[in-house]
Amino acid sequence: MIWVTRLRGQTLVINADLIESIEHTPDTVITMIDGRKYMVEESPDEVVGRTVQYRSAVLHGGQVERPGRTPEAAPATDASIHLLAEKRRND
Repeated sequence: MIWVTRLRGQTLVINADLIESIEHTPDTVITMIDGRKYMVEESPDEVVGRTVQYRSAVLHGGQVERPGRTPEAAPATDASIHLLAEKRRND
């Protein structure tokens, strides 16, 4: 999941795994695989960078940081990853 900002300033969390395309027209339009479209303030490069950071965190067990927040204020987002790993060990 990545944090993005709608054009009116509202924050939105989207599933980065469901992004089909990102267009710059001049606003950034994110199209999801179900056809939903989101216009966001971030540039396509920023959205791609956050997606790469998210996937890296998932693969390596790191944290995904919410833009604009300090790491101390950000909640631990990798807890579910650890819970899944623990469940697999117990199965």
